[in-house]
Amino acid sequence: MLPKAAVVSVECDIAKGLHAFAIVGLPDKSVEEAKDRLAAAIRNTARPGTSGTHGEDDNYQSPKKSNKKIVLSLAPAALKKEGAVFDIPLALAFLLASEQTKFDPARKMFAGELSLDGAVRPILGVLSIASAARNAGFTDVYIPEENGEEASLISGIRVHPVSSLEDILEQLENDSEPRGISRSARVSLGDDSALDDIRGQESGKRGLVIAAAGGHNIALYGPPGTGKTLLARATAAILPDLSEEEMIEVTTIHSLAGALSANALFRPPFRSPHHTSSYASLIGGGSSGIRPGEATLAHRGVLFADEFPEFHRDVINALREPLEDRIVSISRAKGSATFPASFMLIAALNPCPCGFWGSARCKCMPHSIEKYRRKISGPVADRIDMWVHVGEMPMESLAVKAKGKGGVTIAARTAVAAARERQRARFAKHPGIFTNADMKAKHIEQLANLSSKAEDALQVAAKQMKLSPRGYHRTVKLARTVADLAGSDAISSDHMMEALQYRAREI
Repeated sequence: MLPKAAVVSVECDIAKGLHAFAIVGLPDKSVEEAKDRLAAAIRNTARPGTSGTHGEDDNYQSPKKSNKKIVLSLAPAALKKEGAVFDIPLALAFLLASEQTKFDPARKMFAGELSLDGAVRPILGVLSIASAARNAGFTDVYIPEENGEEASLISGIRVHPVSSLEDILEQLENDSEPRGISRSARVSLGDDSALDDIRGQESGKRGLVIAAAGGHNIALYGPPGTGKTLLARATAAILPDLSEEEMIEVTTIHSLAGALSANALFRPPFRSPHHTSSYASLIGGGSSGIRPGEATLAHRGVLFADEFPEFHRDVINALREPLEDRIVSISRAKGSATFPASFMLIAALNPCPCGFWGSARCKCMPHSIEKYRRKISGPVADRIDMWVHVGEMPMESLAVKAKGKGGVTIAARTAVAAARERQRARFAKHPGIFTNADMKAKHIEQLANLSSKAEDALQVAAKQMKLSPRGYHRTVKLARTVADLAGSDAISSDHMMEALQYRAREI
């Protein structure tokens, strides 16, 4: 499902005739412009063993100074080539064909952009490139120095970080071993006092722990200023680190989108798009090409939609597919793509436009309230597993000092990690399923393990609450998470009753 890099072979032919320099193989504008970049980079790169002054006699001969016909081919020709990632292999192919260097290119892959002075610039999608190289049987990959740590996540292939064209040629001609790659320490995004800083709102905290433990979608609703946004942002502190498989998934996506940070390698992403975000920015696409949107960048993490009803109705409805199928399918005139989008949605909303519905302070007209609530369609609301009320608190509770530092947050993080570990063991033989929220109907029958009392309670409540089949299955998955937090192998009636109370939507 993840976009995969395709292996492209670079060939060079130099023949007698009038001077010509061409790149063929369906290149886009950025690949066409590589002619000028690599000509300057080659001209400004010193040969080994020279004085290092980079005088004209000491440097390699530029293809633009050759009195021959030079053709660089990118195969397969039917595949469109985009980006500056081909600069290094194009330059090396010319230098080999013109006999200015000598090395064995077998089972070696090269990727990187060249600057005019021969330095190597970082590129996007290195993790995908390294993975494709390993799967295709390559043993070595030469990539920009800045992308070295990212590429090293792929095992089974030797990573050679390079800083310049001169550096690459020196390593190749001397058949050097890969240099050591400095790795960043694992940095936790979690704030040990995130939940402790929020006074009261125990039901909201409990709801977030359940949602985080099972990857469930949750809506926090209540008057303005009661802590909905603070609660949502505190979720990042209680989520466990990504597993190796999840880490590679998330890093590949963020690398392709150019949104990779050091913490993205280890922590679940937390994306918080503004409510004015467009359809393309949330779902993906765009005029410059098919790019992943916020829904995909939140894969294996959290998508926080603050002021949820203020998003455009079409944008809200576009979330129906990823909330159900965990993927985003994009079709445009330029092509189509399918991106993963298995995220936990946290929606924060007020019960009415002014936010004080149900109290004397509310001045909203009935039609305004109805219009406001209709922004969240029935299909979207049905895909939200938990509706948690975050009500007003007495002023006295705000003056209460926290007991200890980080106790509530650390306890919640520990409970979530333990529940996730139980799920990981349960789904070990079911690839692609990481949390209870990922389960399909067939998995629920096999793995949910409902007690007879829990099943009876669910049947009665389903009729009274008029649950849809989707709502029925989502309630079972939610109850499975409550049981996991309690350390229980079977879902009891108490677990089911707690899950059912979150299905009730008051607004």
